Amino acid sequence: MSDALTLAARDGRHVTDEAASSPLAIRGLTVSYGQKPAIFSVDMTVEDGSMTAIIGPNGAGKSTLLKAALGIVPAVSGSATIYGTPLSKARDKIAYVPQRASVDWDFPTRVIDVVLMGMSRELGLLRPVRTRHRVRAIECLTRVGMQDFATRQIGQLSGGQQQRVFLARALAQGASLYLLDEPFAGVDAATEKAVIAVLKSLRDEGKTVVCVHHDLSTIGEYFTHAVLLNIRKVAEGPVAEAFTAETLQATYGGRLGLAQIEQLNLRAI
Repeated sequence: MSDALTLAARDGRHVTDEAASSPLAIRGLTVSYGQKPAIFSVDMTVEDGSMTAIIGPNGAGKSTLLKAALGIVPAVSGSATIYGTPLSKARDKIAYVPQRASVDWDFPTRVIDVVLMGMSRELGLLRPVRTRHRVRAIECLTRVGMQDFATRQIGQLSGGQQQRVFLARALAQGASLYLLDEPFAGVDAATEKAVIAVLKSLRDEGKTVVCVHHDLSTIGEYFTHAVLLNIRKVAEGPVAEAFTAETLQATYGGRLGLAQIEQLNLRAI
């Protein structure tokens, strides 16, 4: 087996050491829907301060991996830690942006109120929303270019605008680890450019970003690291090492033609 396909076959003690400082460390995670595994015994170690793409074909378990790590869907076995601690003790360090299609956009609420939801741990149930909270919400909306829509109903926005608002809500959480499930799916080019600029600025601030991503042509431009998944993990590491012609063939099989791989101008190892 090639080095690329065994990037994650590391010494157990070494993995444990890495997990203690990793923003997200997943070990042996398995999720099944009925009798069919969605992901099987997946290990993954996210490097602090990185931008990591989780890629693979449809049905590979990419979204399930994130949801299981966050406890949104139950795991058959395995575990996930956040900066070396259990999820239950580290929720304040995580911001999660789900797939846009999974959100009920008919819920009657204003854009600024959606962003304020990102401060729910700080506000609690009974504490009033103060001026400083609204100022912070506007700052987060400004960062994603949506400050002029603060009083608009969320359901009145376009898909790209809604995605920006949900990113602003994540920014309001003040997290260290940002997990996004296909943030660029179905959005316009301007929104994609705005979102990736914000995500890169988070990385520059020392934050860690993990995205489920589907556009292979932007992996090298957008991300520093990649995890290739097809129910099992195929490869993991810096983009130059993990995202190769060989690992793509192993991940996608016949679903990705040689001509498509050649267009990506990748090296084989």
